[in-house]
Amino acid sequence: MKYRLKKMKYSYYPGCTLKTKAQELEKFALDSATELGIEMTELKDWQCCGAVYPMGEDEIVTKLSSVRSLAAANDKGEKLVTLCSACHHVIKRVNKDMKEKVEVRDKVNNYLQLENNYNGDGEVIHFLEMLRDDYGFDKLSEKVKTSLNGRKIGAYYGCLLLRPEKDMNFDDSENPIIIENFIDALGGKSIKYPYRTECCGGYLVIENKSATEKMTNNIIRSAVENEIQEIVTACPLCKYNLEKSQEAKANNLSVVYFTELLAEALNLK
Repeated sequence: MKYRLKKMKYSYYPGCTLKTKAQELEKFALDSATELGIEMTELKDWQCCGAVYPMGEDEIVTKLSSVRSLAAANDKGEKLVTLCSACHHVIKRVNKDMKEKVEVRDKVNNYLQLENNYNGDGEVIHFLEMLRDDYGFDKLSEKVKTSLNGRKIGAYYGCLLLRPEKDMNFDDSENPIIIENFIDALGGKSIKYPYRTECCGGYLVIENKSATEKMTNNIIRSAVENEIQEIVTACPLCKYNLEKSQEAKANNLSVVYFTELLAEALNLK
């Protein structure tokens, strides 16, 4: 499969949350992509990825929507770009299943009856990976119009982008640097802190708010102790949980999407 990288043209999967509660994550990404000369075409008739990767070995139905999107991008000869951490996690792992698990691949293709069987040959990448690997952070730095002027910014990765490391292949799960390098490219001062890869509590917020509160408070305290002025993330649920924490409110610590920083640096915000 040959991708048209010189034209920087991609298929784009938004996911449900970016059309409702996380519109800023999408808006600033698309605005920034246009400014950088990157063409991202939203897939037609995309469906919810399911939000959670199915753990049952015989679970096929919840993988179908991801395969439809992967196949649609692959038929166009384009990489599939995602923004939401949860969507990226699900689609990336489903793609790996289609490539490596014959039984899953056969069942899915038999059910979908696509014009062309999908065998996991496509590639799904996160917007950050696109900037790092295809566009280049050095080139991005040259496009900055409004530097972040050394603002002390902490990356919050959470779980879904990094783990399981062999499946996601996004960055070192224990010591990632991609978001820090992104921050530095925009003129900010990235600061590492101990809890940047710890879980925020995720969907526990629905059934066990106290557990989520404890987890998010630990993350915010860790950031504050390292003199971080704001936190950036790619996950809508992580942003929600961190913003709602008592420590974030007490310390007036803002939590923003990484695309907001990008738009600001490109003078689009």
